[in-house]
Amino acid sequence: MITLADAERRLCDSVTCRLGEETVKLQSAFGRIASEDIVSTLTIPPCDNSAMDGFAVNASELNRVPSSLPISQRIPAGANPAPLQAGSAARIFTGGVIPKGADAVIIQENTEYDDRTVTLGSSVAVGDNIRPKGQDIRPGATVVRRGQRLSAIDMSLLASIGVTDVPVFQPLKVAIFSTGDELVEPGVPLKAGQIYNSNRTLLMALCSQLGYVALDQGIVADTLGATKQALAKAADQADIILSSGGVSVGEEDHVKPAVEALGSLDLWKVQMKPGKPVAFGQVANTPLLGLPGNPVSSFVIFQLLAVPLLKTLQGELVKDRLYFSVEAGFDKQTTSREEYIRAKLVRNESGQLVAERFKNLSSGVMSSLSWADGLVRQSIDDSIEKGQAVDFYPLNEGML
Repeated sequence: MITLADAERRLCDSVTCRLGEETVKLQSAFGRIASEDIVSTLTIPPCDNSAMDGFAVNASELNRVPSSLPISQRIPAGANPAPLQAGSAARIFTGGVIPKGADAVIIQENTEYDDRTVTLGSSVAVGDNIRPKGQDIRPGATVVRRGQRLSAIDMSLLASIGVTDVPVFQPLKVAIFSTGDELVEPGVPLKAGQIYNSNRTLLMALCSQLGYVALDQGIVADTLGATKQALAKAADQADIILSSGGVSVGEEDHVKPAVEALGSLDLWKVQMKPGKPVAFGQVANTPLLGLPGNPVSSFVIFQLLAVPLLKTLQGELVKDRLYFSVEAGFDKQTTSREEYIRAKLVRNESGQLVAERFKNLSSGVMSSLSWADGLVRQSIDDSIEKGQAVDFYPLNEGML
């Protein structure tokens, strides 16, 4: 068996992004992957400006407190102020440009004022309550990097530097199919021995959530001819193929010989639970990842192996998975495989986050993932004792 880390490395090292690029309007770029670095030509903010409503003053002129000064001008945000008159204060509002000759802002709560005069009730130092020019972004700064998935914050930053058109990679096309004569679509009456196909619905939704184009290839009959036909069609339409089930060596498992007839296939036993059996290969020049048929195993393998593979193909930077340390609320014996345990977070009487495990860790209990907040990682040859610190990988709307 190979470790999960080794499997992930092998997958990501075996592929590269071959997608085309396109330019989209900023309003359409959310969730897309930048295909180029985007560099600012502007200074943000463009001028020193006030961080508060108050009065702009020259701090060196204020020798005593309280001190009364005449109000020489009013500066709302967006106005172009005159230089500050010596011995005066300028009424200024948040975002207002600091006038030449002023070097501090005293907030209005620390003053008494009317339309003509302000009395300063506290001392002020140079730079107080001023946001300096270029504090956020300077010309030449890289605002978005190639391979970055554009978030709402990224969109805001791009808007702040005046970007209207964004270079992005075209969306990855993922062909998804399930194998098994026992599978039927929801809405069709079940016959003896049949079950509803849930894995394809799961994988379609997960790929769509990542911004990929999910191509539904349906349920493939358990024959070699049907499997070869489905694989050839998927390879012609998609950038990668995801299958669930049918990758073992039983008489009714035809994915392995079908892929080998059209390309090449490796079967791995990954030292993890749930999961273990994983297939990876090529159909013509299109990569294929075969996931287990058990729904929880399919989900966990998708998260831990398919996601970094798909991100690499999409041109997205693959980051380390986010996890944090919590207290275990359960005991668990030593495991011979790296195990990912479905868990919910609760707070104990001391306010500490504690991970409670689901009572049934069978790989067929999909309802456990709906219940869980995330997965606790148990390392190979390690046990877990109640109260010890464990690594917790959060699920955010079903995504690691």
